[in-house]
Amino acid sequence: MKKGVMRPGHIQLRVLDIEEALKHYRDLIGLIEVHRDAQGRVYLKGWTEVDKFSVVLREADQPGMDFVSYKCVSEAVVDQLRDELAAFGCNVEDIPADELDGCGRRVRFDSPTGHMFEIFATKEQTGKWGVSAVNPEAWPRELTGMKATRFDHCLLYGDDLEGSLKLFCDVLGFDIAEQVLDENGERIAQFLTASLKAHDVAFIKHPEKGKFHHASFYLNTWEEVLRAADLISMTDTSLDIGPTRHGLTHGQTIYFFDPSGNRSEVFCGGDYHYPDHPPVTWTADHLGKAIFYHTRELNERFLTALT
Repeated sequence: MKKGVMRPGHIQLRVLDIEEALKHYRDLIGLIEVHRDAQGRVYLKGWTEVDKFSVVLREADQPGMDFVSYKCVSEAVVDQLRDELAAFGCNVEDIPADELDGCGRRVRFDSPTGHMFEIFATKEQTGKWGVSAVNPEAWPRELTGMKATRFDHCLLYGDDLEGSLKLFCDVLGFDIAEQVLDENGERIAQFLTASLKAHDVAFIKHPEKGKFHHASFYLNTWEEVLRAADLISMTDTSLDIGPTRHGLTHGQTIYFFDPSGNRSEVFCGGDYHYPDHPPVTWTADHLGKAIFYHTRELNERFLTALT
C-alpha cells in the first residue's frame, strides 16, 4: 500500500578522516562533491541524481551510519506520516530546514532495529551533473573512478525484523520484495521497496541493534562492475568479495571497504517489483546461493564485518 514515500533521499555516514574518505567516495566510486557546510560535512551525489546531494560524510570517532532519509511526494505526506510514526510508537524529532544545507525540514524517527531514519519532501534540485536538462548528452565526459550513477540502497543489521517490517510496510507503505526464511518459517532477511526496484532498504537479523552493513551505488553494466574491480586493485582498496552475482535480487555486484571500515557496494542489474508481486522467498538452507550465487558459499567477513 503506497503512502507517498518515493525513494531513498540521502544517507549520512560517519568516517574517521574526511579527506581519506573522499578518496574513496569521490575519487574511487566517482560521486560528485557538491558542497561542504559549516560543520565540516561533505555532500556528494551520483551524476544522474537531480537533487543537490544523496550522500553526506561526517567526520567522527567511530564509523557507521547516522541515518538514511526517504523522500516523499509532498509536505502533506510528511505531516501525515509524522502522525502515524508517533502513533506507531517511534520517537519522532523535527529537524528544521537547512540543518542540511539545501534540504527542507525532515522528520527523524527511531526503529525497532535501532536504526535512525528520516522522511522529507523538499530539497534543492540542481539537476543531473554535467548534462543539460534540455537535449542532454548521453553522459558527462568529466566522470572519474567507477562513475556511480546514484545512491541506491543500504543494508542494515538488527534484531527486530518483524517490528521494522511493520514500520516500513504498514506505516511508510513499502512492499516486501524478497525474504529469507529459516527452518521454522521465521524471517531472517527482508528486502523492502518503495518503488519498482528490488529494494530500497534491506534488513538482516542480528542480535545487536543499529548495525550498518553497506551503502550501495548503482552502475550501468556488468562491464562497469568488472572495471570497478580493476580500480579496487589499482588503488589497493580492501576488497570484501566479488565480482559476483546475488541470488537475492539477482544483482551483479562487488563489495569493498572505505578507509574507515564502512562497506560499500557497486552493482548493476537486479530484479524489479510491482505492488501485485508476491515476495520472492529463499530458504535458509540455500542462504549461500542466495547471497553469492556463483560460489554458493558464505563469506564470514560479509556476515560479521559491521559498523
